[in-house]
Amino acid sequence: MMNVSPTGPARRAELLAAGAAVVTVVLWASAFVSIRSAGDAYSPGALALGRLLAGALALGIICVVRREGVPPKAAWRGIAISGVLWFGFYMVALNWAEQQVDAGTAALVVNIGPVLIALLGARLLGDPMPPRLLAGMAVSFAGAVAVGLSMSGGGGSSVLGVVLCLLAAVGYAAGVVAQKPALGRASALQVTTFGCLVGAVGCLPFAGQLVSEAGHAPASATLNMVYLGVFPTALAFTTWAYALARTTASRMGATTYAVPALVVLMSWLALGEVPGLLTLAGGVLCLAGVAVSRSRPRAAARVAAPDQAPEPQPEGAPESA
Repeated sequence: MMNVSPTGPARRAELLAAGAAVVTVVLWASAFVSIRSAGDAYSPGALALGRLLAGALALGIICVVRREGVPPKAAWRGIAISGVLWFGFYMVALNWAEQQVDAGTAALVVNIGPVLIALLGARLLGDPMPPRLLAGMAVSFAGAVAVGLSMSGGGGSSVLGVVLCLLAAVGYAAGVVAQKPALGRASALQVTTFGCLVGAVGCLPFAGQLVSEAGHAPASATLNMVYLGVFPTALAFTTWAYALARTTASRMGATTYAVPALVVLMSWLALGEVPGLLTLAGGVLCLAGVAVSRSRPRAAARVAAPDQAPEPQPEGAPESA
């Protein structure tokens, strides 16, 4: 009985982090649909700036209500790097890529991001690479390849689009790894809010395009842009940071392999695009790989329970939600 009670808080924290990861994955999957819709009326840079401004406004209001101050100086390096590479560069590159290639190719190429996160996390952050994580990533990557191949039959790919997807994946991975240490010194809300602001400042050169295109864009495209800012950015990036602060960058990166499977499901439900057997099989592999990568051996769990040892935090600093 003495070994059971201490696991309560740790188990609850683990469930909250897993729930936050689920929210992130679902909202990021929905972003693929919204980007393609809004991209008909907005250029890549203007769409990124509008999305970031909407996200920064929503996050700023929450920060004021919760009386969150400016992040400490020690957190700013990671916030600035992730803001430039992930909130800024990644969003512009992805918006541009989705105007050049089909959804399957985009999902396939961008999903090398988790592999890059694992490699960079192991090299720069000392993240462990347990066999289950590696096995899960391999299974999920195979599923992403299957989904990409099944959805890429239309021949709508271009070399430029593939290169942009690859650059987006690199920016995404580098931004995640840079963000991880900052979460040891500032709250998830602070890191997300000021990262979004940094990204918005970096996209200010597109302000003229945004103003010009907003005057001619249909309401549906503008609403999609606002949705991208409030939900896949403000909410999903905050839940991502919350979960990332409580696990390793490698495990969180592997979780995003569920995105292609969810994109297929959303397209099926919202657009009536019935997936083929290869697509369905790939989606199942993606989800199965995520489950494997996030699982822990029973023996390891039993050893950790008496000590109530949660996931290690960066630099030994306390976390705040």
